[in-house]
Formats: sequence, structure tokens, C-alpha cells
Amino acid sequence: MKSQPSRFSFLTLLAVSLTGCTTDATIKERIPGFRPLIGSPASAATAPLSPASKTEAMIRKALSHFHANPLGALGENMEAARSALAELKANPNDPTALHDYNFAVSRMVGIIKESKLDPWTKPLEVPTPSGTLLLTHKPDPRPMWNPALYNFTPADQFTIGGAYVKDHVTRPGIGAPVVAVGKQLNKEWRTNYLTKRIYYGVTAVARFQGNRCILAFEDPLKKETVSVDGRTMALAADFTVPLAVMLASGGPQVPKLERMLFPEKYAETAQLARLEPYNPNKAVVLVIHGLMDSPSTWAPMIIKLRSDPEIRRNYQFWFYSYPSGYPYPYSASILREKLDDVEKRYPMHRPMVVIGHSMGGCISRLLITDTKEDLWKLLFNKTPAQTNFPLASKKLYTEALIFKHRPEVGRLIFISAPLKGSEIASLSIGRIGSMLIRTPRALLLAGNDALKVATFQANDLKLKRAPNSIDTLSPKNRFVRMINKIPITPGIPYHTIQGDRGKGDSPNSSDGVVPYWSSHMEGAQSECIVPSDHGAHQNPKAFDEVARILKLNDQGN
Repeated sequence: MKSQPSRFSFLTLLAVSLTGCTTDATIKERIPGFRPLIGSPASAATAPLSPASKTEAMIRKALSHFHANPLGALGENMEAARSALAELKANPNDPTALHDYNFAVSRMVGIIKESKLDPWTKPLEVPTPSGTLLLTHKPDPRPMWNPALYNFTPADQFTIGGAYVKDHVTRPGIGAPVVAVGKQLNKEWRTNYLTKRIYYGVTAVARFQGNRCILAFEDPLKKETVSVDGRTMALAADFTVPLAVMLASGGPQVPKLERMLFPEKYAETAQLARLEPYNPNKAVVLVIHGLMDSPSTWAPMIIKLRSDPEIRRNYQFWFYSYPSGYPYPYSASILREKLDDVEKRYPMHRPMVVIGHSMGGCISRLLITDTKEDLWKLLFNKTPAQTNFPLASKKLYTEALIFKHRPEVGRLIFISAPLKGSEIASLSIGRIGSMLIRTPRALLLAGNDALKVATFQANDLKLKRAPNSIDTLSPKNRFVRMINKIPITPGIPYHTIQGDRGKGDSPNSSDGVVPYWSSHMEGAQSECIVPSDHGAHQNPKAFDEVARILKLNDQGN
């Protein structure tokens, strides 16, 4: 018998073979020094200071005693922001004034957090070089947008790294991009389809009315522009740092290997969640990860897609996460149940687009299929009425095998999806990996009941136990073979994206895990082959293809 370390070493090898090696995002926080915009006027002791130089001098003074006198530093940054706004009003296209305003507002937000100041419950009196200002905020009627519920950290205070956040995508404009993190865990995160803690990117804008400084936190995924001092300007945004903070802080990140090995232990991590506030005017893009993976795998694509104003305007991103040790028909049945509930709370006014990677693509395929009783009869050679199952097992198999296509799904994108199976799952590495997964008791009992009535053909994958996720990825698995005999529901467009490792050898290609013959789909509206391994969903050419499809979808084509 192998030792525990040997078994886990094997699982590491299996994981690399099946999903590729990824790392979490990393973040480091620090207070940035002031860097004048290149070409801005420098201060000179022998000449009167220009407005830009005066603003810079106030910012530098505030930085010099940021920790020793935070309230004084806050006032100096407020005065610097007001000075920069005055210069912008006089010279609307002055890049130095815009740069200084944004930096000053960032430091205001940073001081509020570091010094635990509270301008949210009542106005805060702040001494400034020109007198006392009242710092307050713009109220929002939505309870979840109460700033007292969050800690705000300026995005420019983070240094980010990691495989999923290599590209730092921003939008220039007015305001200080900020990461809002919920102070408390969401008690109703499941019923409201949220992550356990809120992580969101907003943009802080400071406006001045008499002796009042009013901070507003604008949503850069909802607004492209804002009005400041009577002038409409592009709203600044950072599309990378908020996701990086979410991933590095836990966010939707979950223990990938453990969720595959011990799915019952992590049953509660099966969730459908929104990455942004629900907007009935935007179509939902639902992303579904693959074997031994998590929602974090989608970060590079979401960052890239959110950088496109047309996609920001028309789409919102949700994810489905699940313990990937489950057989994927069971994971699909859980998703259908959650979609039934979410339709009551957040009705879809526009058709949903589903993107599934790897085993997530297999789950997605079941969302656009009408099985009636056909799949049951193909698997058991009997009708449900003729099949003698205990009630619990019959319920489980009914939910997993008899279903209709989801009416809210209007388009589907398969990426590196082993729809006809992957031979790795049938080889020794796959068979050993399959034996290490601890199948939940309910599935074991149902599997034992199925074995009593199932009849196997010569080329079937013959098991003496209930199948798990790896088993349902084998080309020899009876479910895999039978589901491919049932056509996709007509009228729902779908697309495929595959990797060929840059060899250009399709149709004899493979991404190293899934061969072309398995991921290719007759009837697809388009097929895009990218120079990638199995992680094709993180390839820039795949980003471009998904963006193209989403824009095509928005045009009703």
C-alpha cells in the first residue's frame, strides 16, 4: 500500500496532466510616492508657483506627515483635490491637474481607511490650509451601497502578481479606482447568490460644494462617464486590481485538489454567484470551470473582456463553482436547481451566454439538451417506470438523467471540452486518480442500485462502484457514449474553442489532454483553434474569439 505522501504526489502529477499548473494572485500593499506627470511644471524657489505646482506642493506635504498627522494630511489632500478641480475647470484638458486630482483623492481614501475615520455615518470636520471642510458622502438608496459596510483601499496602493493577473487593465479618466471589501461576511450569500465577502472595484470622486467635500463611489461597470463641476468626463477604472485582491484574499478561491478528492466535505462550495450587482438590462455570462479548478481560472478572460466598453455595457459576469469530484451529470443537476431559484430572484430579461471550460463544457452541454426518457433508457435498457430503484436513488437519477434544455440559455461557448471523453481518464493515471476520489455516500448508494440493473457492453468502462468525475470523462463511460447519441436542442447556437499546442495539426491535434475529435462539434456556428495547451480559456486569441462571439450575440446573430 502506498504512503499518503506518495498518493498526493501522484495526485499532483495527475492534476498537472489534467488541468495544468496555475498559481494564485499575489498582492502587496504600500503607500505610493508622488510621481509628477511627465512634462508637468516643476516647482522653482525663484519663481511664483503655478497652480499645478501649488497642488503638487500640498500633496507632497500631506505625504510627509501621513502617519504623524493623518487628519492634517487628509485636509491637505482635500485642498489639493479642490485646487486641481479648479485648474481643470479653467483648463479642461490639463493632464497634470487630472493626475494630481486623482492622486489626492486616492490618498484621501487611504487615510480614511488607515486612520479608521468615519465620514459615512455623519460629516467629518477636517482642518485644511484654507479652513475647515466637512467631509461627507453621496448617499445611495441601495442598502448594499452603504459605504459604512466596506473598507476602501486605493487601487494604486497594491502591487499585484500571479499567473491570473499578468495584465493590468485600466481606463483613464477622472477619479481614484478603489477596492471595496465588505467588513463582514455575507450572512445570506447563498440566497443572494454572492461571494461570502464582497470584493468590488469602484471609483472615488470628490466634489466640492461650499465648505463641503462630498465623496461618491461610482460603479465603473455601470458608468462610463461622470459629471464633475458641470463637466462630463470619462470615469477612471481599474479592472484588474479588484479581482487580484479577491483572489489573493480568498474570494471565490477554494482548495482545488481537496474539492476533487473529498467532494462531500466541500458540498457547500457548489454555488452560483454574481461578480457584480445584478443589472436586468445586461445579459448574464455564466462561466463554469473544469476538473480540479475554481472560478479564479476565469480572471484573465474576465479582466480582458471588461476592458471592452461594448461588453461592459451589455454583459455581467456570474460563475458556477462545484466540487469537481462529483460526476458531471450530478454537478449539472445541482446547477439546474440553482438556476430554477435564481430565475425567481433575478429574472433574465436577456438570454444567458454560458462558457464552459474542460469538464465545465460537459456540464454546459447538458443545459442545451432535452433528454426526455431517452438517456435513461439508453443507460438502463428500461423506462423509469420499469426500473426498480429505491426512492432516493430514483430521485437522484431522475434529476441527473431526465431534463429539458434551459430556456434562459441563448448561446454556449465550449472551450477545450472533452465532450466525447479524454483518453487520459481511461489510462492508468486516470484510473488510479479515480480510485482516490471519495464518492459521497448518497452517490455510492445510488451507484450500487444502478449496478444491479445496468447491462454493460463489451467496450464500456466497467466499474464496481458509483462513477465519479474522472470516470465520466472517459470515452468508455456509458453516460458519455449515450449522451452523445442525443442531439443538442435545435435553435441554440454554440461555438467551440480548442487548443493545438501551436502545432497546427488539426484535425489530428490535441491540447495535451483533450483531442480534437472529442472537442469538435458538428453544427457549431464557429470553431476557433488557438495555439494553446489545455488552458485555452486563458489564451489571448481565445479572449478575442469570446469577445467576437459576445458582440455577435448582442447583435442578435
